[in-house]
Amino acid sequence: MEHSTIAAIATAPGAGGIAVVRLSGPESYAVAAKVFCPANPAKRVEDAKGYTALFGHFMEGEEAFDEGVALFFRAPHSYTGEDVVELSCHGGSAVARRLVEACIAAGAAPAAPGEYTRRAFLNGKMSLTQAEAVMDMISADGKQGAALANASLSGALAKKIGAEKEALTGLQTHLAAWVDFPEEDVPELDDAQLHTVLGQVQQELDGLIKNYDAGAVLREGVDCAIVGRPNAGKSTLLNLLAGFDRAIVTPVAGTTRDIVEQAVQLGSVRLNLFDTAGVREVGADGDAIEAEGIRRSWNKLDEAGLVLAVFDAAQPLSDDDLELARRCQGRPAIAVLNKQDLAGEQDVPHGTLEPYFKKIVPMCAKDAVGLQALTDAVADLLGTAQLDPGAAQLCSARQLSAATRARNALAEAIRARQDGFGLDAAAVCLTDALQALCDLTGESATEATIDEVFETFCVGK
Repeated sequence: MEHSTIAAIATAPGAGGIAVVRLSGPESYAVAAKVFCPANPAKRVEDAKGYTALFGHFMEGEEAFDEGVALFFRAPHSYTGEDVVELSCHGGSAVARRLVEACIAAGAAPAAPGEYTRRAFLNGKMSLTQAEAVMDMISADGKQGAALANASLSGALAKKIGAEKEALTGLQTHLAAWVDFPEEDVPELDDAQLHTVLGQVQQELDGLIKNYDAGAVLREGVDCAIVGRPNAGKSTLLNLLAGFDRAIVTPVAGTTRDIVEQAVQLGSVRLNLFDTAGVREVGADGDAIEAEGIRRSWNKLDEAGLVLAVFDAAQPLSDDDLELARRCQGRPAIAVLNKQDLAGEQDVPHGTLEPYFKKIVPMCAKDAVGLQALTDAVADLLGTAQLDPGAAQLCSARQLSAATRARNALAEAIRARQDGFGLDAAAVCLTDALQALCDLTGESATEATIDEVFETFCVGK
């Protein structure tokens, strides 16, 4: 029930300095009074004012099993908008779990995943876009990813969409008055004004949609395949990016026979690296194990959101190199010309690879020469270099879908007028656009949509 009092551990599992058990709902103070005994006998939990704290002991029946602090928040001035009590006990699964069990025995119900944030949304403490930003903030690995989530949590997207809705609502009001009340001599909407407003809002939505993939990279990272022929330096590059010897490196070609995985932070982007077996033509009678490794390498190249294609700059391009280049064409791929220290006159010509790659980076993975150039190339290719982490961004597929529907409806309205249709046709498209924007912000979100948003949350948030 939405009005029940819920309890859950709000901190991560495992050993730690403290663990926090959060109560939220109308009976939070009553439940807390049964499980928390203030050290000062003159103090009562029921009388505690909001934004105050008490030191005391946690009780199960008559037994005190830990000591800690209770923080009190009175409705509506709390995260959920309800009465909230946060009980800070010593960290560790056993103590925190016992405290939750004591709260449930005292009348609280176990919280579902995301139920605290869901209540905050339903009680008007935040918009749906802000609620979606909560999990992005929790899961953010990089500084810029956290900044993106913080901007959404602060309401940047809701404010931007609110401004676009206000502009469209003004048009809709004028159109409705002109269509429904002809006897009032409402002036017909000027086509130039209509196109200007619709075009400006469409442009703003286009910008949000265009930046979605780059924002997703900052928030979630990207799968990155390191591919190249044997002994090109793929594992050396993996070890350089990882900062330690993650993969075995030897002068023997074909040392890597299976895919080696490692997550790394490269600048502002988290790369989920996959070091693959060297790709080359082994023929029908070749090593079956190596052939399977090569098959997996090509599969990983096809699946990856970023490809680092490694070429040995000290050797002429082989047929295997050219096959790799051809497979990278049209993909988000960077050609890494490794072993520049050995290249000499055998330097691989950029012009040969330029038709296949958006970026070409000379480097020496053995001693980190060219690492900054690679970092910059990745950020530029994935669009994160141009992204303002403090600006409004779409942060979920649901938001992207709603923004795309709104943008398409506006484009249809403009097209309708250009094709000679009346203002009533434009008004229908305008209504569709406004509905899509209301879906985006959650103002007209269905129960199914709300369930979809919060099903990915962790318990306790």
